[in-house]
Amino acid sequence: MTHKALTIDGLETVYDALATAIDQAGADKAQLFLVKLALLNANALADETLFQQQITAALQDL
Repeated sequence: MTHKALTIDGLETVYDALATAIDQAGADKAQLFLVKLALLNANALADETLFQQQITAALQDL
């Protein structure tokens, strides 16, 4: 399976969109928003093993 990757510019665009959406959700709903977003992306990815690997990677160096 080949994985597509975003360019640096693409990552910056996604980061900006995510930061804006978190601000829009507000502090009281930010966690719920992030969980919903993660589940939507897990469904779009359609690969629970890869999603678990991404969870593990995201937990590193917090």
